[in-house]
Amino acid sequence: MKNVTLKEIASQLGVSVSTVSRALTDSYEINVETKKKVQKLAKDLNYQPNPFAAFLRKHKSNTIALVIPEISNNFFSLVIKGVEAACQENDYYVLIYESHEDFQKEQRIANHLMGGRVDGVLISVCSETRTSDHLKEVLERKIKMVMFDRVLNDIDVSKVTSNDYGNSLEATKLLLSQGCRKIMFLRAGLHLTTMDNREKAYRDALKSYGLNIDDSLVKTFPPSKELDLEELKAYLIDKKPDAVFCSVEHLAIACYDICKELNLKIPNDIKVITFSNLKVARLLNPSLSTISQPAYEIGKTAATLLINEIKGKHQEEGFQNIRLDSKLIKRDSTKKML
Repeated sequence: MKNVTLKEIASQLGVSVSTVSRALTDSYEINVETKKKVQKLAKDLNYQPNPFAAFLRKHKSNTIALVIPEISNNFFSLVIKGVEAACQENDYYVLIYESHEDFQKEQRIANHLMGGRVDGVLISVCSETRTSDHLKEVLERKIKMVMFDRVLNDIDVSKVTSNDYGNSLEATKLLLSQGCRKIMFLRAGLHLTTMDNREKAYRDALKSYGLNIDDSLVKTFPPSKELDLEELKAYLIDKKPDAVFCSVEHLAIACYDICKELNLKIPNDIKVITFSNLKVARLLNPSLSTISQPAYEIGKTAATLLINEIKGKHQEEGFQNIRLDSKLIKRDSTKKML
């Protein structure tokens, strides 16, 4: 199908191209009747605006970049939907980049974005990220940025996160209230702020019950799904915990598989809880207790915040730190046995 141009619309209506352009952007300089005629014809002809032509005219692309560690993760899949919803509401486009938990790739993405292809960047850093230097370079190019979920503390941008500490405290106390006293904490990645907050809450909950902290019950695994099951199995056999608090869902699924292999009954012999947006958690046997993060809301909130910053709204408020609550869903995997 042939692309309809502004020139064609202008020719059919007998007006200038600039008049059509301004009418389609709802400019106050164009009278209401002309706007209606232009907009109706554009709709009838199925006119599609060219964002790159607009960029050349205005030095704005109406496009934002979304940089995430992995697309296959349920959490980030929902974030994408939230970002897309906010972009659609604001007539923005979104380009999705996946770092694959690789810091060098994250750096290359940042360098690519400095070419002015986007007006702003939404980013959740990969597990290998130790420095924000590459992101500060993006900001120096006057490109707006908002961080979400996995954030860095040494960079001044707005941030949208979930209440990792509060929800982890609640989850650990649930296990404690069910009589568990030897709770293992499995974290994914050494340097992520999300993991630090979850582990701190776990430790604080144990202290609140007057329990000594056994550092050997805290173990870190790679954040990706490529997990050494034999290593985790040996760890469970050696420590014999009565509960496992998993910081990410793929660790919980691995625990289910290992418990089945070792003939450990959940929740009789061991209880399991995890951070997860896994839809099938309720269908597992037994159903899996989860801390379900508001991933869609995080994505939509972060994208809306970024677009408002690009448009110059709320500048007087400065950078914002927005924290959204997750939901603890109690299922059979943490059930107290009578």
